[in-house]
Amino acid sequence: MALQQKIDRITDILRRDDGISGAMHYTEQISWILFLKFLDSAIFEFLDNRIANGNTLREVLDIVDELNFQSKSELFELGEVYERLLRGMGNDGGNSGEFYTPRPVIKAMVQAVNPEIGQTVYDGATGTGGFLIEAFLEMKAKASKTDDNIRLQESTFYGREKTPLAYTMCMMNMILHGMEQPNIAKENTLTFNIQDIQERDRHDIILANPPFGGKEKSQIQQNFPIASNATELLFLQHFMKMLKVGGKAAIVVPEGVLFQTNNAFQAVKKELLENFNLHTVLSLPAGVFLPYSGVKTNVIFFDRKGGTAEIWYYEVNPEAKLTKNKPIQFEQLEEFVRLYPQRSTTPNSWTVKANQIQDYDLSAKNPAKVTDIDHLPPAEILASIKRDDEQIANLIFEIENVLTDGV
Repeated sequence: MALQQKIDRITDILRRDDGISGAMHYTEQISWILFLKFLDSAIFEFLDNRIANGNTLREVLDIVDELNFQSKSELFELGEVYERLLRGMGNDGGNSGEFYTPRPVIKAMVQAVNPEIGQTVYDGATGTGGFLIEAFLEMKAKASKTDDNIRLQESTFYGREKTPLAYTMCMMNMILHGMEQPNIAKENTLTFNIQDIQERDRHDIILANPPFGGKEKSQIQQNFPIASNATELLFLQHFMKMLKVGGKAAIVVPEGVLFQTNNAFQAVKKELLENFNLHTVLSLPAGVFLPYSGVKTNVIFFDRKGGTAEIWYYEVNPEAKLTKNKPIQFEQLEEFVRLYPQRSTTPNSWTVKANQIQDYDLSAKNPAKVTDIDHLPPAEILASIKRDDEQIANLIFEIENVLTDGV
């Protein structure tokens, strides 16, 4: 039986079990069963067995026992199959979707940032490990010495994930993609006081899609100089503090981070503009994270190199109608990746001077798509309104006559 068929057969079996409800459950169960096959140590304290029927478990284990983790080709194929399982879990929506970032978005971010061997890569909201895996594959292709591969395995990739389910899936996903010693801690990133972060704790590259839309309690907010209950704002402060001098970051943020101008949002963006080089904003179309969330999102790219002089914006086709069954494709992001090094001006991209930004509103407003407005004298505007009013009154009169005649 082919590997894909084996995994498909397992999912079919699990769907029949009374304890399984949707892709999130069967992916979770496949994860811990694969771990049983792969490792012998007691690492399953964060997981619950939801399989209610012993015969179901027996059938699944019989198939898993046939898998060969010593075969590099089969291990690689299993990594691809497992990635499809995670994608299916994200398509279920609900809370499970928050763990999965579409691979085309991850790929575009990693290719733009272009991590090099010798740099460290960090994601404080690891989810299922997509950013670290994509960065690993990108950097592995550049490895030319044995020392390069040892460094990639042992001292390059770091992350934190607080959710037990996502943590387990992340570990499995990374191992299946060839990352044998993942430095992933099962911790809540926001519980760390960022004032305690020192240069030795920082990283060269930060790639992340932190949770947004959540609300944090006051005890968590005390860990940040700019208090806010918005998780996206707290994570952004954390990532700014975790970036090495000269380092590069690419972070997914909801639209609200760019346009909101209340005290906390203004204060964080002021810090970002004055002490970091926020050089690029990638405006994604609405629906990238469907069905988990319909919120419009952006990717902000910044370096820890002085302040911001100007921001290059790139707008992915805002008319694109993304749905659960029609997700974003890498082809829609290829032009951005191609233009990123030079940050050229095109119908989809433009540059804004930092001193032209008002009230720290960083939202994307494509000047090539702004409709010219005729500025008429007030007297002409008033006359036009009167003419419109007269036409409306005449239409109402005619309608009333028709209704009266019909009675």
